[in-house]
Amino acid sequence: MELIRGLHNIQPRHHGCVLTIGNFDGVHLGHQAVLDKVQAIAARLNLPSCVMVFEPQPLELFAGHAAPARLSRFREKYNELARLGIDRLLCVAFNPKFAAMRPELFIEQLLLKQLGAQQLIVGDDFKFGNNRAGDFAMLALAAERYQFGLTSTSSLMLGQQRVSSTLIRQALQHDDLTAAEAMLGRPFSLTGRVRHGRKLGRDLGFPTANVWLYRRKLPVHGVYAITAETQYGCFQGVANIGNRPTVQGQREQLEAHLFDFKADLYGTQIAVTLRHKLRSEQRFADLGELQQQITADMHAAKTYFSRLAPTAGSIS
Repeated sequence: MELIRGLHNIQPRHHGCVLTIGNFDGVHLGHQAVLDKVQAIAARLNLPSCVMVFEPQPLELFAGHAAPARLSRFREKYNELARLGIDRLLCVAFNPKFAAMRPELFIEQLLLKQLGAQQLIVGDDFKFGNNRAGDFAMLALAAERYQFGLTSTSSLMLGQQRVSSTLIRQALQHDDLTAAEAMLGRPFSLTGRVRHGRKLGRDLGFPTANVWLYRRKLPVHGVYAITAETQYGCFQGVANIGNRPTVQGQREQLEAHLFDFKADLYGTQIAVTLRHKLRSEQRFADLGELQQQITADMHAAKTYFSRLAPTAGSIS
């Protein structure tokens, strides 16, 4: 998948595409239904499929730290869209200047002149341009005037429930990993680079991979049984996600202890999949009490994995 990072990197060769626009946070089953439609139309018109996303996401600019936690950071979003076979990803810097763009200019300059979108697929509640003044009705008039195709999408339903990033976020916050997985179409995971930490886990006898997640806010907190995809294969383990209150942690991060693992992960990317929540994060009186709890957490995680069918969990 080709990444176009910023409007200034749109080239004449990028003119002509089938386009969809949105946050695509989590790239869940509802998003995937939209992407299937984009790819089907692109194949019929013999054009590349293109997804436009924004960094930061609009609410992160407008609401700051009050914005909801992300399901996926940009790297995770990119990897999932590439896996699904999208041809191009356009990442637009969402800043005050872009947010203030007149909706008419958004259509005429960006969608038509720069991208040459021949078909646009968006939800009928799509808003764009300064003060969100642009809407689907404006797009419909422009489509008729400039002769490009316009398709609206409806929300995907699972039973009686609409699939959305908001509902997935709520499921994770209520520790319902099963509901989140059903809407995502895969178990929820976090990816990041392993960095050097304080080596406290090693001193306690439980070496951990300290994973920097580069997020303002996390949708999950607590201690989990996990599987971790590394360059050495997939391993089971246990992870703490949060501020580490016992050791006065200041930044949210993920610390993962992998069972029967001896190699060096520093500087590498790992993907940690949450399989089962063991407990909430808590403060302990001292490191000795913390060490006892980590031992109990490891036992609980191993018990969880032992109860799974051999094909249900990852094998270390």
